[in-house]
Amino acid sequence: MKKKLALIGCGYLSEIIAQAIKDGSLPEYELIAVLGKDPIRTKKFADYFNCKPCLDIDVVLALKPEFIAEAASADSVIDYTERILAGGAHIIILSTAAFADVALYERSIKTASENNTKIYIAGGATGGFNLLQTASFMNSTPIDVTITSKKSPRFISRTPFYKDGLMSITRPERVFTGTAKTIIDIFPYVFNVIYATSLASAGPEATKFNIDAVPNFTGDDYRIEVKGEQVALDLTIKSGDYAIAAWSVVSILKNAASPVVFM
Repeated sequence: MKKKLALIGCGYLSEIIAQAIKDGSLPEYELIAVLGKDPIRTKKFADYFNCKPCLDIDVVLALKPEFIAEAASADSVIDYTERILAGGAHIIILSTAAFADVALYERSIKTASENNTKIYIAGGATGGFNLLQTASFMNSTPIDVTITSKKSPRFISRTPFYKDGLMSITRPERVFTGTAKTIIDIFPYVFNVIYATSLASAGPEATKFNIDAVPNFTGDDYRIEVKGEQVALDLTIKSGDYAIAAWSVVSILKNAASPVVFM
């Protein structure tokens, strides 16, 4: 029997996940519902992917999904996570920066534990979480983690880190140095993958984070450097666009349903 899946959000990332089911990449699942805010857009999505359009989380939960994947916003994580977990469904989260609210994170863990449900944090554009956790477990002292993100000057122009002359640079220029917690405090809900990576490794306050503006750059590029007494890692993840976030959700769903789990 197929597992029931519902989606939160009816944008680009949800379309990729839903298409993976429609194309047969996830034969173990049936898409039963999509939750959206705009009635017309939600119905259009539901009609194309043959699922129920929903504007209320309670309507989704009444359908008894086993998994709900969030591909919408941090507000959705804040509003729905505890209700989903208490309602008996596992949740897959992309907007991990919402868990910068430590009280929400701790309540969600408690709710999941009490209801035998799980919180799956998707790797998005970084990933390698199992390897980062392994490195952390191997060392008796805290590991040193540094993440460096390459971004185009155009992207930086939409952030608090923009400065005059950046659009005409001819070589990479560092525009931010701080921690995973700092970037979320300054620029909430944008660098979800950084916060997620920090949770899987050294923690938000100890994970260092840099942003480099790179001329003529497109896509995503994250370098994760880990140093410990027993291990050293140097991971670079490049992707053409943020579609990789949706495919990381597809990977989680595949592993959750498969007798063989690739970690």
